[in-house]
Amino acid sequence: MPASLRETSAMTSLEFDALVIDVLGTLVDEPAGIRAGIRALVPSLEGAGVEELLTLWQRHVEREQRRVLDGARPYLTSDVLDLEAARLVADAVGVHDPAAVAQLARSGRRLPPWPDTVPGLDRLAQRFPLIGLSNAGRSALLQLNAHAGLRWHQALSAEDARTCKPDPAVYQLAVTVSGRSPDRLLMVAAHAWDLRGAQALGLRTAYVARPVGDPPTSSDRFDLHADGLADLADRLDRAGGPGS
Repeated sequence: MPASLRETSAMTSLEFDALVIDVLGTLVDEPAGIRAGIRALVPSLEGAGVEELLTLWQRHVEREQRRVLDGARPYLTSDVLDLEAARLVADAVGVHDPAAVAQLARSGRRLPPWPDTVPGLDRLAQRFPLIGLSNAGRSALLQLNAHAGLRWHQALSAEDARTCKPDPAVYQLAVTVSGRSPDRLLMVAAHAWDLRGAQALGLRTAYVARPVGDPPTSSDRFDLHADGLADLADRLDRAGGPGS
């Protein structure tokens, strides 16, 4: 990736008071958790079949979140959307047992962390207040955090804004809780669309590359680009800031 896309010239003056970190995809491997749930539902299913059902799940959630953002559907928690997606997947393979469907839906809460997530958060937390900000509902976020062993000073759910990212109201939750102006917060995410939403409210931005993320385009300008949380911590160490 060209240096102009990796980080803006503002890096040398990058100062902020807290990190706001996305969860799904950035800290936990969401597809891996859902794949595990699909395999548990249909143990005989081959790899290609699992991927087809995973895509069915993901497309449903993305479509319905877009409908919420467009005002075509009232706000729904991630638990509701996951249950709807699980029903679609179960129907596709001819499983109609409500208990099995519910068990599959809960796979959206049992997501493994990336290998660098837990040590990376621990390292970052020694220098900065950490605010988790997720489209996962409150109950789902609690269980996600517990299952993956995520460390926060505060975790915020889009449920509190009754909408979902990239609606500015979700990022405003972190601004309000922090008591700081948006430009004193650094939004960290593996999704360029998420960082664009944060930028629209004035937050600084750090892209963290993940296999399941949404990479920047040629027109994106983020303050930092990192290859993982350890790399992000290294870059922040060099940039200075709270606790340094």
